[in-house]
Amino acid sequence: MNLIFTILIDGLTYASWLFIVALGLTLVFGVLKILNVAHGSFYALGAYAAATLVGWFASMKLAPELSLVAMLLAAVSVAALVAPLCERGLLRVFYGRDEVLLVLVTFALFLIMEDATKLIWGVNPLYVSEPYMLFGTVDFGPQSYVGYDFMLVLVAAVVGYIVWWGLNRTRIGKIVLAVIHSEEVASSMGINVSRIYTLAFATGIFLASLGGALTAPMISVQPGVSVAVVIVSFAVVIIGGLGSIPGAAIGALIVGIARSAAVHIWPVAELFSIYVVMAIVLMFRPEGLFQRIQARKI
Repeated sequence: MNLIFTILIDGLTYASWLFIVALGLTLVFGVLKILNVAHGSFYALGAYAAATLVGWFASMKLAPELSLVAMLLAAVSVAALVAPLCERGLLRVFYGRDEVLLVLVTFALFLIMEDATKLIWGVNPLYVSEPYMLFGTVDFGPQSYVGYDFMLVLVAAVVGYIVWWGLNRTRIGKIVLAVIHSEEVASSMGINVSRIYTLAFATGIFLASLGGALTAPMISVQPGVSVAVVIVSFAVVIIGGLGSIPGAAIGALIVGIARSAAVHIWPVAELFSIYVVMAIVLMFRPEGLFQRIQARKI
């Protein structure tokens, strides 16, 4: 019984930050129709920026609670600085081109950003533990769990609700949905589609970097962290359905539980278990569990 409960807790924790990252990936695909291979690099940038800012706050002897502010500031900074540069300076040139070309462009961006992080932060791992110890431990029977993990679950739920509310209950969200449904019709109605593209891409980068910032206290931040993240993020959106926010949530939960079960029962199958689940879903639901309805074009 304790093993089952541990698997559920670990799986939910893993699914929480993964959902935030995958949410950004599915939002970018839904609006821009781009499979962003570089999405994992934005996660890595968020993790590096958070580790740097938290370390800087700690060196200034500031209150440990402010490390949470530093993590949020890191995610916002990455989105504000990188999004306009990537979307307006690179991706916008290739809009309307073949989808395979866009994937190759984002792959090139992934390689560039991987080398850029090495040039800026070097190859040695960074560790930042201050935020991880802020919430103490939570006891469930004979087992103790780090309180930060439960905070992460709460943050994921709040972020998911904010994105859903923003898309379905605000004016700008309804404009974004109009662009998702048909950018030609949206443009004919006077909507600035290019501005919506920039907004959606910046939001996607923010979510990816926020996921990286939140996981920075839980891992060693080092070159290569983006590779595994982009793989599991793609698994999430493929399982849940490309462009579907509920699909991203369910997909992240499935991937998290599958990985956690493998880690505790058969550790060598950690990644293999995710691929097996993805293959099973695609056998019965090739479009994912939550297929996004496409507008019929005449």
